[in-house]
Amino acid sequence: MTRRLLLSLSLLIVMVSANAAQPPVAPAGLRLAAIFTDNMVLQRDIALPVWGWADAGEKVTVTIGEQKAEATAGQDGRWTVKLQPLSVGGPLEMSVAGKTTLKRSNILVGDVWVCSGQSNMGMNVKGSLNSDQEIASAKFPKIRLYTVDHLPADKALADTKGQWVECSPETVGGFSAAGYFFGRDIHKALDVPVGLINTSWGGTIIEAWISPATMAKDADAQVLADKDQKGADAYPKALENWQKNKDALTAKWKADVEKAKAAGKQPPRAPQAPTDPAKNPNRVAVLYNGMVAPIVPFAIRGAIWYQGESNAGRSYQYRRLMTSLVSDWRTQWNQGDFPFFWVQLPNYMARAAEPSNSGWAELREAQAMALSLPKTGMAVTIDVGEADNIHPRNKQEVGRRLALSALNVAYGKAGERSGPLFDSVKIDGEKARIKFKQLGGGLVVKGDKLTGFAVAGEDKKFVWADASVDGDSVIVSSKQVAKPVAVRYAWADNPDCNLFSKEGVPASPFRTDDWPGVTIDKK
Repeated sequence: MTRRLLLSLSLLIVMVSANAAQPPVAPAGLRLAAIFTDNMVLQRDIALPVWGWADAGEKVTVTIGEQKAEATAGQDGRWTVKLQPLSVGGPLEMSVAGKTTLKRSNILVGDVWVCSGQSNMGMNVKGSLNSDQEIASAKFPKIRLYTVDHLPADKALADTKGQWVECSPETVGGFSAAGYFFGRDIHKALDVPVGLINTSWGGTIIEAWISPATMAKDADAQVLADKDQKGADAYPKALENWQKNKDALTAKWKADVEKAKAAGKQPPRAPQAPTDPAKNPNRVAVLYNGMVAPIVPFAIRGAIWYQGESNAGRSYQYRRLMTSLVSDWRTQWNQGDFPFFWVQLPNYMARAAEPSNSGWAELREAQAMALSLPKTGMAVTIDVGEADNIHPRNKQEVGRRLALSALNVAYGKAGERSGPLFDSVKIDGEKARIKFKQLGGGLVVKGDKLTGFAVAGEDKKFVWADASVDGDSVIVSSKQVAKPVAVRYAWADNPDCNLFSKEGVPASPFRTDDWPGVTIDKK
């Protein structure tokens, strides 16, 4: 299967068309990779790769502060130097000298974070709560912002497009809200420059963000590759049919619009041409190739991730894919186990009246399982979602909780990490004792009565349970279940739940059983 998959990845992942958007082609002569621009932040306290292109054999000297490093461009024109670690500070100027000389100015040294995922990471500050006020107050010249162009690719691209800018009311509105609020809290807490690289794309699957080498080893990647092949095979015929019938389809649509208006109904959407498969971002490895590879190995402090909605129908797979993503990026950057934090999916959709299975709950479980990896953390957001909006606007709290994890795990600061997490269960007669870890200041209930717990006996039928806090534990029982064997908490798309730490961070949803879920066989 591996040989077949590698062939699929090389030929079918994305067939980038001749007229597709492309990064700049390297001109003859000296240039830096696009991630190195004026206003950038360089990562403090670690060796700093700097790279670019020049004429084959051209000698290049990079100077910053008191440092100089030299390299010679290879036959492909690429050159790389590695600068010695720099301390927090700036502004600095970088000079890159070969046959010509390039200058980069207003450079700060601090911490650089990659912000990635799908639309909830891409959602900009303009779309967040209190956006006018947030934008007006975003006067942080030591926070710098960089956005990577949307571009799927069938092989790893050498470069991208982009420009570092100072954070200001003029620049922050279009930037990732979750990324900005995270970076703002880190900057305020540590008083160091912060660089934020937003590489995200709405509606995308996690498989698109993992490198081809790692995805080639994945047990289910061939299923996606086969779907991609079918789409590519069907596209020419679909395009031909569209071109033949678009006038008739458009005429019918216009008539249907008039009928809908007359009836006071929502008019139908206009007919659309079939999507070119070459432009589809939901293919194995294509966003790693186009939107991650070009910024590797730019030195970073760590990464934050907000994605999962597009994989919620295949949540059991996500158990493997989430750990694959973290491990893959750490391998690609070659900086060891750099800190990696993610957002657990929030509450969403209609609230269920009775305990039931949930693909979103299973996705949250998969995300929590990845905490077994070192130097990781998770922002629990089960209380900040919106039932009718897959893009909840309270990104301030999302950023704050990501920052709490980072301050604890990456920077060693005392305090909250990820909110209370399930630790163990002990059954004693008709009661179950649930113990928690990462309690912060202790468990608290927001409201008059603890909600969100369900219990089941050997028949696997869950009913709502009575629950109460007892120190670092919760005691759970139900008169309907004489001999409980399993407990679940907040196990629903949009659960009614109210267990928190004293610091105001919610407990993560969990279950004590391992009974097959609704997505176990989905591929």
